[in-house]
Amino acid sequence: MNTTNDQEYIQQTLQGDVQSFGFLVEKYQDFVFTIAYRVVKTREEAEEVAQDSFVKAFQSLASYRGDAKFSSWLYSIVYRKALDSLRKNKKYQASELIEDITEGDALSVDNALHYLEAEERKKVIQECILKLSEEEAVIVTLYYFEDQSVREIAVVTALSEENIKVKLYRSRKKLFTLLKHFILPETSNFNGRAI
Repeated sequence: MNTTNDQEYIQQTLQGDVQSFGFLVEKYQDFVFTIAYRVVKTREEAEEVAQDSFVKAFQSLASYRGDAKFSSWLYSIVYRKALDSLRKNKKYQASELIEDITEGDALSVDNALHYLEAEERKKVIQECILKLSEEEAVIVTLYYFEDQSVREIAVVTALSEENIKVKLYRSRKKLFTLLKHFILPETSNFNGRAI
């Protein structure tokens, strides 16, 4: 399916064909859940946020102007709903420390990731993304897993493009540090001790 099909489903939904919205739900449900989960970090809460997001998208569909891709518009709803859920439950995650990364470190982590099986590698990366702050996790997820542009991420998060670039850079460094500690624990030091 492409953006043209999204627009067709939107038009059909607005004309009263509720089943057309079901096609949009089916197309985007996995990634909507992923974004919600990256922010709220629990399956049950992410499922609730995803469901609430689709309800909000359905109710607000007439206000979708098409300035951005439908997926960006939908992801911005999910992101705001997930942040609202965090505020409601007063859950916030502290940001991790960023280490200086040497070229040797990068090569070691790349080599270790290369030897991990695909599923194991995916699981390791997902676990490390969950350790980023909610905002960082969403930005990394949208950029690397959904191939959203910086401009599209700015629409979703309501941050400036420059702010997104800075946060993306910092998030990559944090993610790399987390991967380094996860994959190469014997070479990662914390206050001079191996972790």
